[in-house]
Amino acid sequence: MKAGRALSTHLDHRNPLVFDTHELGRRPGALQRISRTVEAPKDLGIQDVVGVPEGAPVEIELRLESVMEGVLVTGTARASAEGECVRCLEPLELALDADFQELFSYPDADDRGRSKQAEPADDAEDEDIIPLEDGLFDLEPVLRDAVVLALPMQPVCRETCLGLCSTCGFRLEDDPDHHHDAVDIRWAALQGLAGTIQDGEKDNMSGTASDAQTAAEKQEK
Repeated sequence: MKAGRALSTHLDHRNPLVFDTHELGRRPGALQRISRTVEAPKDLGIQDVVGVPEGAPVEIELRLESVMEGVLVTGTARASAEGECVRCLEPLELALDADFQELFSYPDADDRGRSKQAEPADDAEDEDIIPLEDGLFDLEPVLRDAVVLALPMQPVCRETCLGLCSTCGFRLEDDPDHHHDAVDIRWAALQGLAGTIQDGEKDNMSGTASDAQTAAEKQEK
């Protein structure tokens, strides 16, 4: 079964994502065009990455064509998706255009247009067949599949986004020249030793100067 395509046993014609095909009248070649704006269902997109917010408007344009096997639905969904840039973690918004096409079959015909009683159907083929229910079909599973395919798996606010500093997390877009002086850990111990030696030399010089001053004072006395 394709992702999210659990079939309902009773479709509700009041659901804005449920469409009626009775006007086609099972006449091969008959066409019907439908434009509808619906509210986005919950979790429409790639979870925790990018998606259309629940309740946001989704413009749907459909072309319904009656064929021997059922109703061929071709359409486009347009909406605004929101997410987070994977480089700099800033919020982003992008325009979504998702195209899709699906065949909804008549309950009494297989994908070759013959009666199902005439020849046993292949179980593997049945998994890809979505039957009409009393002339109705639910577009939501098809819409979900199309949206997931149309959205980027790794959205970015812009292609040239520099991301974050790997050392401190600073947003590099704010200062492209931001950097840290790298210290080779192989030399860190020697640098520490050099600093200790310099401090010791300073102490010795200070002690020598103090001894010389004391000797001079004694001579004067």
